[in-house]
Amino acid sequence: MPDAIDLLKTRRSPRIPDLGEPGPGEVELTTLLAIAARVPDHGKLTPWRFLVIAGEARGKVADLVETHFRAAHPEATADQVARERMDFTVCPLIVGVISRAAPHPKIPEWEQMLSAGAACMNLVHAAHALGFGANWTTGFAAYDRRCLDALGLAPHEKIAGFVHIGTPKAAREERERPALDKIVTRL
Repeated sequence: MPDAIDLLKTRRSPRIPDLGEPGPGEVELTTLLAIAARVPDHGKLTPWRFLVIAGEARGKVADLVETHFRAAHPEATADQVARERMDFTVCPLIVGVISRAAPHPKIPEWEQMLSAGAACMNLVHAAHALGFGANWTTGFAAYDRRCLDALGLAPHEKIAGFVHIGTPKAAREERERPALDKIVTRL
């Protein structure tokens, strides 16, 4: 297992089609979710929850996404429809991180949303630490209210991300990262 700094330096986001079996087992999934939940949470509101999509549920979710995608995009090509389905069928595990941010007298909704984003990133790092690959996406299903309703989200809930997890089929090449002198200001 890489040490923490090496882990952070080597994390990559494999393409979703490059994430295959095996996926995390139940013990690993429990570890992943426990680590995802260890994020800053001002006020201890737990402003997020997790939706685990694995096994046969992947096909059911792909079916509902296809139905709503076709309704929203009647002009969509077969390739576009297949792409929407693929996001929920090729990886052994998808975890939806659901933001439950809501008005609060002391904790701004923005902080609650950031906590949900931190849960996504912890999940991505935990998957990498366990030897899996992970890709954090949103896409059509994350923004279509009919999909969100069909997935059981309450009206105020949103998808912070779908984290696709599996075993990378190939090493991911390093991509160019921003030069620090372009993104750092010192006072």
